[in-house]
Amino acid sequence: MPYFVYILASKRNGTLYVGVTNDLARRMTAHKFKLIPGFTRQYDVTLLVYFETFESVLEARARERSLKRWRRAWKLKLIEDLNPDWRDLTDELNTLAT
Repeated sequence: MPYFVYILASKRNGTLYVGVTNDLARRMTAHKFKLIPGFTRQYDVTLLVYFETFESVLEARARERSLKRWRRAWKLKLIEDLNPDWRDLTDELNTLAT
């Protein structure tokens, strides 16, 4: 079962959120429809701008902890390097499932 570490943004260079899940499509639905109270709902952080896949939950959680400790500038560079247009990658999740 794959695990995902992901970064959400409210807009380009906006508020960032780092999370981990074993079902990124389901989690993105929860974020988009604001089904779970908390940070992402309060700050309207719903754009999936970056994600990585891991084989083990231990690796994914370690990466999540690492990214959460990163400076904001490093996270912005990580996003910009792989997603320079800050596209919402949620639609690409459907291609992962097939």
